Amino acid sequence: MQLIHGLKRISVQAEGCVATIGKFDGIHLGHQQILEAVVARAKQMQLPSAVIVFEPDPQEYFAGDKAPARLTRFGEKWRLFEQLGIDKVICLRFAKSLASMEAEDFINDLLIDRLQVKHLIVGDDFRYGRQRQGDFKLLQALGREHFSVQSTASIKQGTERISSTLIRQKLASGDIKAAKQLLGRPFALLGKIVHGDKLGRTLNFPTINVPLRRRVSPLQGVYLVRVHGLKETASWGVANIGRRPTVNGQQARLEVHLLDFNRDCYGERVEVEIIEQLRQEQKFDSLDALKQQIEADIEAAKQIIQTMGE
Repeated sequence: MQLIHGLKRISVQAEGCVATIGKFDGIHLGHQQILEAVVARAKQMQLPSAVIVFEPDPQEYFAGDKAPARLTRFGEKWRLFEQLGIDKVICLRFAKSLASMEAEDFINDLLIDRLQVKHLIVGDDFRYGRQRQGDFKLLQALGREHFSVQSTASIKQGTERISSTLIRQKLASGDIKAAKQLLGRPFALLGKIVHGDKLGRTLNFPTINVPLRRRVSPLQGVYLVRVHGLKETASWGVANIGRRPTVNGQQARLEVHLLDFNRDCYGERVEVEIIEQLRQEQKFDSLDALKQQIEADIEAAKQIIQTMGE
C-alpha cells in the first residue's frame, strides 16, 4: 500500500484511480461498506483504489481539545485500510490553506488534475470545501466530464444509524459490546509500551503504560482487557484509562496490570482490546484505599474471565 503525504507531494497520477474521501474515524461497518465498494469497483475498472483522509481531523483543527474523542489514530487507520485491500492512502494536512479551499478548487485541483479520479464513492452525509459548502450534487456537476460519482446509504443497526458519534456514545456509557457490534470488531487501543512513574509497582500492582496520543480519550474508567503482542496468546489485564485523580494526574493515561504476565517489555508494541467496563474512574482518599479497590477490580475481572470459560 502506498502513502502519499501532503497536497504538494501529489504528482499527476496518470493511471487514475477509484477513490473515496472522509475522516473514517473508527472505520466502522458503515465505513467498511464504502471501502469495500471502492476496492470492488477498482478491480472492475482495473484501477488502483485510493482513500483520501485528513490529519489532523478537521474537528480537531477547529475545536482543539473540545473536539470529539478520536477513535482511531492514523497508524490504526493505515493498518485497517491495508487489511481491506486499499492500494493508496492520500493523507492531506488539514490546515488553514485546506480549510479555506473552495469546494470547486478541491475538486478541480485534487480530484481531477492531480489524482485523475475516474470514479468516486462517498457516504450520504459527505461534505467538503470551505465551510463544508460542497455536497453530492456539486460533485456530480463538476465531475461529470471526468469521473462518475456514487453515494452509499448509511447502515443502521436496529433504528440507529451507525456513525462514529454513536460509537463514542456507546464507549462513554460503558456499552463496550454495542461499540464492538457497530465497529464490526473489538475496540482496541494500540501503542508502544513506555516507562511510567512506577506507582503501580509501589502498590504491588505493576503496570504497562501505553501513551494514548489523543487530545481526548474515548474511554475513561477501569476495564477488563486482553493485551495482544507480548506472547503467542493474549494476556488478560485490568486497565485504568484516565487522569488518575487520586495522585493528581494531569494527562489521560492507559495503564494495564497484567494478570498472567510479568516481565519487562518496554518498547514493545501492543494492542489493548477492551472487553468490559468494571467501573468509572474515581478519586480515593488514600493510596491504601486505592490499593483495596484495585484488589477488588482484579477479583471482579477474574470472575468475568471465569464466566467466559477462559
